[in-house]
Amino acid sequence: MRDWDAAYHNSGAVPNAGELFDQWVERSKAFRASSKNRLDIAYGSGEREKLDLFFPKETAPKGVVLIVHGGYWKAFDKSSFSHLAKGAVEMGYAVAVPSYDLCPHAKISNISNQMQAALEVVAEIVEGPIYLTGHSAGGHLVARLGCENRNLPDTVGQRIKHILGISGVYDLRPIRLTQMNETLQIDAEEARLESPVLHDPLENLVFTGWVGADELTEFRRQNAAHCAVWEGFETKIAAYEDPGKNHFTVVEGLEVAHSPILTTLFNT
Repeated sequence: MRDWDAAYHNSGAVPNAGELFDQWVERSKAFRASSKNRLDIAYGSGEREKLDLFFPKETAPKGVVLIVHGGYWKAFDKSSFSHLAKGAVEMGYAVAVPSYDLCPHAKISNISNQMQAALEVVAEIVEGPIYLTGHSAGGHLVARLGCENRNLPDTVGQRIKHILGISGVYDLRPIRLTQMNETLQIDAEEARLESPVLHDPLENLVFTGWVGADELTEFRRQNAAHCAVWEGFETKIAAYEDPGKNHFTVVEGLEVAHSPILTTLFNT
């Protein structure tokens, strides 16, 4: 019988995962201190329904990027991921990094709704094209925003130029077979409703699935499968495996202006 816990245990597959988390916290703190920003912008009434918005220092933004953090919908907040805004800001874009409620206090469907609310607030604040990216659970959440049945307002949906999911979980059904589902509490209905792979994408969507070539097999499979399904619609789809990157190092390019991942995100 397949070991589903091992199949999705990223920190177990990367020996220095804890050190990387600590580095993220420190780099995020340093970036917040040096950046032009607005912190803790409310997008709802809840304690965690806040986002941080980072701006280019010298010019008006070319557009805005929403970066959604991972943590299997049950860990972390925006404060550990500010550093991922650095590259896009240096390229002239505003970047929003939201927090959201965590399981088991919230269902994944509630978190999806929160990310739509955050996106709508960001769209009101910053003009121009919108780009979405997110890591792991965040990859799931930005892909979910690209589903037709999310019913985004046209004024927002039509501005989305590209969604780039990084190491996303696009099919929630296997997650139900892991021990962490005791926390996530995904039932069969929610797995069906909240799996982007089971929904039609927005019309004319541009979507890239990006995953580390050294990641767990299941994440590479999820990436390839989701892109293969959405390629059957009127969408522009690409799947890419980043050489030498694992589940945690795969996001490093977001810190570097004109890196391959950011060049891909903005060249739509």
